[in-house]
Formats: sequence, structure tokens, C-alpha cells
Amino acid sequence: MGVWRGTGVGRRDGYRVRLDLHMHTTASDGSWSPGAVVRGASEGGLDVISITDHDTAAAVPAARDVARDRRIEVIPGIEVSSTFGRDDIHILGYFIDPESDAIVHHSQRAGARREERMKEMLALLSDDGIEVDFSEVEAAAGPDRVVIGRPHLAQALVETGHAKSVYDAFDNLIGDDAPAFVPTHLLEPAEAVEVVLEGGGIPIWAHPPGELVDTLLPGLLDAGLRGLEVYRPRNRRSEIMRFESICKTAGLLMTGGSDWHGPEGRGSLGDFHVRAEEIERFLEAGGL
Repeated sequence: MGVWRGTGVGRRDGYRVRLDLHMHTTASDGSWSPGAVVRGASEGGLDVISITDHDTAAAVPAARDVARDRRIEVIPGIEVSSTFGRDDIHILGYFIDPESDAIVHHSQRAGARREERMKEMLALLSDDGIEVDFSEVEAAAGPDRVVIGRPHLAQALVETGHAKSVYDAFDNLIGDDAPAFVPTHLLEPAEAVEVVLEGGGIPIWAHPPGELVDTLLPGLLDAGLRGLEVYRPRNRRSEIMRFESICKTAGLLMTGGSDWHGPEGRGSLGDFHVRAEEIERFLEAGGL
């Protein structure tokens, strides 16, 4: 475990700090409310987390309110969607101002585009004889959602009998290589970096696809990218070593997180964590 080396809020001298800097709530496509995520993280032994919902920071205030009563720090975050060809490229924004004009405007634009995209996917499913109404996707998303995503559609496909499970829906119908997939087409990757910077945050490339790193990294660095998400539960050791090498060579920050959406197939919060010493420069950059 890493030893906390920060000098700001949340300092714990000599204490082994556990961090998870990538998780989602019901504001986007997570299955738990912001408060439930914070409580689950605290009960799982995490000390520092970041709420990084897709294209919205709406859950951050509620999460921080709950965190005040618990020994846990919540870094305000967001996961900004962009597209390169048919590939979705996500940029994490840390230490953002959730109420900044840039973040609020992006969330509004993203919400509208994601609804358009969902209807395009429903039309493709209908062409294949699979009928799901948009209202059924909205029902699966629940009343707290701010943006709508594929996991909501996957759940609706399960509930209407068109898929055996969420995994089955992604594998055969709506995954990246499936017939009804539609790219987000919201921003270019460099524009996603700019949104985070304009929102006062530190832009980090989320789960960077290994085959695209060499192609996209130079342009993202020119746009102001600060680092890579290196540590993830599903990253092979060879991938971690490659990303660590890239970051050390280019002077980039390193982060890590579980990309937790809910307990279904993902385990409990706290099962995965990173150590403070692994991401020390990132924490210093954020003032912790």
C-alpha cells in the first residue's frame, strides 16, 4: 500500500491510503446513487475516490455531502466522451469545477446528443426486428440519470426479452463491433481535453486503447493532456508496464481506477485500489 504524502485536506501521516479514481453513479450509467457509492467506497476501505460520470458532474455535490460524514475524500471528476473514427475516446477530468460554464454546457450538449444516439441505435435494432421503445430505455435508466448510455439500453433489452443478460446485449447487439452500435460523435478527442481544461481540471486519458496510443497521443499532448489512466483491474501487466514507460518518458501523470458501474460482475468497491505512491505526482498536481 502507498503512504499518503499529501499536505492538503485529507492528509494521513503514516497511513496507508487506498484510492479509486474512476467510478460511476445513477447520474450516468452506474447502478448506485452518489450517496450509495460513497458509503460503499467507505465500507470497502477506500480513502480517496473520484466520481467520474459520463459527460456530467451532477453527482459530485451529493457525493461530497455524504462524504463529509465519513472518513473519505471525493475528488470532483467527469468522463468526457469523444470519438475517433468509430472508436470512443474518453478523457477523465479531475479537480474540475462542476459548476463551471464549460462543464455545464458540455453536460447539456452531451445529454441531447446521447438521446439522439440512443434513438439511432433503437432504429438499427428495429431494422433487425428487435423492437424497444425509448421510454423503456428511460425507465431502465431511472429518475436520477442526467445522461443516457448503452448500459441502460442493454438493461431494457434484457427486460424486454431480447437479451439474456447485459453482457449478452453488448456482445451480440450493441457492443463496439455489434450491428446496432453507433459512435457517440460528440467531440473530437482534443476537444474533450479542452473541455476539461476550461472546467479547471486535469485531463487524463481514460483506459487508452493500446492500438491507438501512438496515433493519438501527440495530438492530445498538444491539446493539453496531462496523463494516462495506467492502473485498471483488467489491464495486463505488459500494458501497465508500457503505459508506465510512456508516462515516465513524456513526464505524464499516472492515475488508476476500477471504472466501477455497480456490483453486477464487478465485485465490491475497494476490491481494486491504487496506492498513493503510485500516483503521487497526480495527487500533488491536484493539491492533495
